[in-house]
Amino acid sequence: MEQNQEIKLKAIRLTFWIGTLLMGVKFIAFGLTGSMAILTDALESIINVGAGAFAWFSLKLSMKPRDKEHPYGHGKIEYISAGFEGGLIIMAAMYILYEAAMSFIHPRDIRQLDTGILLTAAAGLVNYFLGSSLVKTGKKHHSPTLVADGKHLLTDTWSSLGLIVGLGLVYFTKLNWLDGVISVALGIGIVITGIGLLKSSLSGLMDEADEEKLEQIAKVLEENRRKEWIDMHNVRMLKYGSLIHVDAHLTLPWYYSLEQAHEQVSALEELVADKFHAEVELFIHADPCIASSCSICQLAECHQRKQPTKTRIAWTSKELLANQKHGI
Repeated sequence: MEQNQEIKLKAIRLTFWIGTLLMGVKFIAFGLTGSMAILTDALESIINVGAGAFAWFSLKLSMKPRDKEHPYGHGKIEYISAGFEGGLIIMAAMYILYEAAMSFIHPRDIRQLDTGILLTAAAGLVNYFLGSSLVKTGKKHHSPTLVADGKHLLTDTWSSLGLIVGLGLVYFTKLNWLDGVISVALGIGIVITGIGLLKSSLSGLMDEADEEKLEQIAKVLEENRRKEWIDMHNVRMLKYGSLIHVDAHLTLPWYYSLEQAHEQVSALEELVADKFHAEVELFIHADPCIASSCSICQLAECHQRKQPTKTRIAWTSKELLANQKHGI
């Protein structure tokens, strides 16, 4: 777990310092060219650096151990970080659109576009590799903050690509008004990115179900299912940053002793812990079987059976979410 945390911190530190360097490069490019479109790119970099600093802080906070006031840990701060970044991006985009509109009223002189294009291309290339690495690391270590930062940088890369194409048109056609048009297009794209990050943040804070992860958990349970595990239902999932908390009801033979039931519950929890490591914590409520459970029970040597086995219900995410015991 500590190694996982250190990897995430290392990634966010690298993002912050590289982002600061790229911001300087973009402002140099603006100073050389006077291009409003390049200024747009540079202004967004300020947001990258500010969001990176907040992400750094939120990751460190999310890694604090549980305490009396936060029994589930501090992981929710990662969703707040993603939402904060989305809000900053939208505010930056509003300012960019304003400046772009003003550039039509008061056109700017544009110069040394060839140098500006080269600097923008270099910054975009760095952003692409950094963003791809962040998204990959964030998904592997289940960090919404890293994924949000990575997607932002990838969007910044495509913005840079569009910017390069647009600046190329300005360079060859000498139509300086295109610079303002490019800036408007980039501003609209940045707004869309910000809205996406805000939606992702709200989904996490509102505990929206992670269907992909639930399917993975269901597959592991189904493939390693014991015959004593008659039924599982009422599965509920909560995400706290990189930690996923799962509650579930497990139906066991009614005549099992407390010790036997505990052994089966522990085996199920250990299975999930082994497959998902520290990412998923599973809390099981043991239920006794009832007469209707016999129709789906696979325990052949049961001497308390009320009716024969009729079918086997596969543990899919849909079946696990059911809010009642299964049976026929």
